Amino acid sequence: VQLQAFGGGLVQAGGSLRLSCTSSGSMFSSVPMHWYRQAPGKQRELVATINSDGSTSYEDSVKGRFTISRDNGKKTVSLEMNSLKPEDTAVYYCNEDHDFYEYWGQGTQVTVSS
Repeated sequence: VQLQAFGGGLVQAGGSLRLSCTSSGSMFSSVPMHWYRQAPGKQRELVATINSDGSTSYEDSVKGRFTISRDNGKKTVSLEMNSLKPEDTAVYYCNEDHDFYEYWGQGTQVTVSS
């Protein structure tokens, strides 16, 4: 499985970005997908999850600002990020979560200037 993430960039505080991640896997529609992020000097943290049934969950600091979605026909998971804050600055990674293994995208940089 290969994951290709794109959509990061530089944005001012209060702005928006949309990240997308496309999978080459055949099981995409039946597994959970996650977005993680890692800021400099910090541990990687789980930001958002979307399960195969479409249910979602979010890290507290992004609730109400970020929305995760998936398009199983295009094997794509997206993260819509609104009202961005400087503390959202990080490398964002998509993750395809199989029971026996996890696959990671290459990461995309999001930088929010104050």
